[in-house]
Amino acid sequence: MASGTEPYAPKNILITGAAGFIASHVTNRLIKNYPHYKIVALDKLDYCSNIKNLGPSQTSPNFRFIKGDIVSADLINYLLVAEEIDTIMHFAAQTHVDNSFGNSFEFTNNNIYGTHVLLEACKVTQRIKRFIHVSTDEVYGETDLETDIGNPEASQLLPTNPYSATKAGAEMLVMAYHRSYGLPTITTRGNNVYGPNQYPEKLIPKFILLAMKGEKLPIHGNGSNVRSYLYSEDVAEAFEVILHKGVIGHVYNIGTKKERRVLDVAEDVCKLFGSTPEEAIDFVQDRPFNDQRYFLDDQKLKKLGWQESTPWEEGLKRTMDWYTQNPDWWGDVSSALDPHPRISVATHSNEDSWFFQYGFSRLTRTCSELNKDSGSQRKEQGLKFLIYGRTGWIGGLLGKLCKEKGIEFAYGSGRLEDRRSLIEDIKRTRPTHVFNAAGVTGRPNVDWCESHKIETVRANVVGTLTLADVCKEQNLLLMNFATGCIFEYDNKHQLGSGVGFKEEDKPNFIGSFYSKTKAMVEELLREYPNVCTLRVRMPISSDLSNQRNFITKISRYNKVVNIPNSMTVLDELLPISIEMAKRDCRGIWNFTNPGVVSHNEILEMYKKYIDPKFTWENFNLEEQAKVIVAPRSNNELDASKLKKEFPELLSIKESILKYVFEANKKT
Repeated sequence: MASGTEPYAPKNILITGAAGFIASHVTNRLIKNYPHYKIVALDKLDYCSNIKNLGPSQTSPNFRFIKGDIVSADLINYLLVAEEIDTIMHFAAQTHVDNSFGNSFEFTNNNIYGTHVLLEACKVTQRIKRFIHVSTDEVYGETDLETDIGNPEASQLLPTNPYSATKAGAEMLVMAYHRSYGLPTITTRGNNVYGPNQYPEKLIPKFILLAMKGEKLPIHGNGSNVRSYLYSEDVAEAFEVILHKGVIGHVYNIGTKKERRVLDVAEDVCKLFGSTPEEAIDFVQDRPFNDQRYFLDDQKLKKLGWQESTPWEEGLKRTMDWYTQNPDWWGDVSSALDPHPRISVATHSNEDSWFFQYGFSRLTRTCSELNKDSGSQRKEQGLKFLIYGRTGWIGGLLGKLCKEKGIEFAYGSGRLEDRRSLIEDIKRTRPTHVFNAAGVTGRPNVDWCESHKIETVRANVVGTLTLADVCKEQNLLLMNFATGCIFEYDNKHQLGSGVGFKEEDKPNFIGSFYSKTKAMVEELLREYPNVCTLRVRMPISSDLSNQRNFITKISRYNKVVNIPNSMTVLDELLPISIEMAKRDCRGIWNFTNPGVVSHNEILEMYKKYIDPKFTWENFNLEEQAKVIVAPRSNNELDASKLKKEFPELLSIKESILKYVFEANKKT
């Protein structure tokens, strides 16, 4: 706030999502502290909001509740005029990350389109003096675990999941309306909030309710993820400060430097209930992508006069007391207490609610029938694939292929090493085939596995074997994407000889821990007649923007080794994997294009077709060893078995030219 200016004094405030967790605390605080403000609370009363959250405000003469949806433009336009709204505090959003992986379209509809409706109404009515947009720390993406410098408000937005991506998209709209139309906007980005009234899909109330029932506390992954937690009353005070002192056009982080691992939170809940962590905690499958840390620079808001005041121990005890005194506040929440809740967040219309209050004619909406067979894309009759590895490169491409081919598919939500969750996935989806594209390959490369051996074994060995065993029990064919990085050139398979390793050959390379786990699990999978193992090597695709693409990787290295290797062009071979499932192929297959190609040959093509000015340097294996932790596998796989089954299969150089460089050729 500029020095010498008076604090902003609103008259009529519209609070969206007011019956939700954070917004209800803000609403109740403003009603109590500012009886001369009129508060209009708007909420569609979705599964995670509750009119009881607004109990302290409902008898106040300056409070009005309206059930309605922010995506209804007519409602919003009318409210701004009829209620003489001069200030909007926009909390309404779908916020649960787990749900966003399964219902991402609804997050786009609520978080982006809903925000757009509000902004456009403000532009049209031209009466808003403050628009406070509530965002999240997750828009910054993952913070490095080693840094002690939090993200300042000017940091780049790098969201990593559908939820945070929609919040970042909404922020872009807010910024655009501020710059294009002069809309007086302020944006907040906050750390995790906890306290009374929170729907128990979130970590802390979920742990508390489970502990009350004497059940296990599920932790995604290994519990090392770090989060910062603020008590709800402190956050409500922060919004009170921003409302009155925030500067138009600015962004404010609402954060704390006090961090805790998820495992620490679980242990603290155990202490409150007198249970031992060893008995009470259960490690379950991680989210498709789970950021390790969000860390904010909180100085800007502190300069406005705000400071967190509730110690963690005190806030957690208050929260526990509230839930033990109000165990039935939310009714039946058993589905939300699952390790990976999948609450339905289907959009529903609330037009009837405001039509009754304001007498508008009800709008009718029409949409085309879904899944109509137009003739241009007919479903593959009788096929349904269950795919593991939703957020992985191959898993994502498989889903896209299924859509293109009209094959019914679903992504598995269970943790591979959790047998029960796999069985539940199969019962839920009733697949004809299962594809496993999950596993640990490293972040960003296999060197990561050297210092994360337990996680690597858990995913690559235990998880894969559990899935194979469950599929055998359910009489399902498992298409398992494996690796050919379990061999290295030797006396019988010399570099340049053209003699490649065959499917029956035993692995001879265990130089990296990643390869060691893959060789181990491949050998064990030979005992499962229901498994088709596809050995992928150095995968390549036409998408040169993908950092996992082998061509993209080496084009960004300062130096590369120049060794011929077998490789896999995904654009050609992934459709073949689907055909192999249909043909009931089993056993081990070298899943590469025939022949080998060297690093230099690929980069020469890159220079010819993509960037004529591109240059690179070579170095030998001894020099490479100085900059990597684990050795790399170099080999040629004999792809004659696959070529015999699919005679049209192109050689590696032909396939790269056709699917990558010709497709991306710069004119």
